[in-house]
Amino acid sequence: MSQESNNNVKEIRELYSMFHQEYIIMAEYRMLQTENWEGIYVIPSFENSFIWFGVIFVRTGLYENGVFRFTLSLPQKFPDGEVPILTFTPSVYHPAVDPSTGILNLNEVFPQWDKKKNHLWQILKYLQWIFNNLNIKVPSNIEASVAHKTNKKVFLEKVKASVLESVLHLYDNPPTEDKHYITFKLYDPEVHEEAKKIMLQSQIMSNDCNLGISCVQPGSYQPFSKEETS
Repeated sequence: MSQESNNNVKEIRELYSMFHQEYIIMAEYRMLQTENWEGIYVIPSFENSFIWFGVIFVRTGLYENGVFRFTLSLPQKFPDGEVPILTFTPSVYHPAVDPSTGILNLNEVFPQWDKKKNHLWQILKYLQWIFNNLNIKVPSNIEASVAHKTNKKVFLEKVKASVLESVLHLYDNPPTEDKHYITFKLYDPEVHEEAKKIMLQSQIMSNDCNLGISCVQPGSYQPFSKEETS
């Protein structure tokens, strides 16, 4: 086989590998859409499918009313290779979160990534779990872990400060021009009231649907949701 033929075969294999990987990543995203995420919103970057933008609205517990942004970074060889990295921006005061990098410690639940057993939705489930479960076996923030066990007053003060910081940064200008970066705007009745009515009355907000809405309720930092009926 000539050198040119070898090069063509190599290019075809590389293209196939790239498209196959993109398919796997999108399949992972479709899995997320089947779950009820209770305040978690996430979407792959428009420019780079290996970067996912997310935000979690914490509705109960010590971190209630916190609105924490995060990015989920996939390794270049995903689903092979290393465990994906979840990074809070800005960082969150929590025993499981490195205070200097904002990286969530996933080692306890994912010591390694097994593509046959592990999926990205499991990382988001763990993300939900940590805000109501603070007893981390191997903490990334030692100071927060010790304070939680020995000085609840100081711990609660710093948690409240972290929640407040998240709210203060809710309307910051996006750090990227990526079209899929999740942004929020202050509620303007003239602009948003009609859209709110349409969204709450639409087919996707039926009782059989688990999809959320990413607009913010006026006077609060909670997203709109359909009112429960008896």
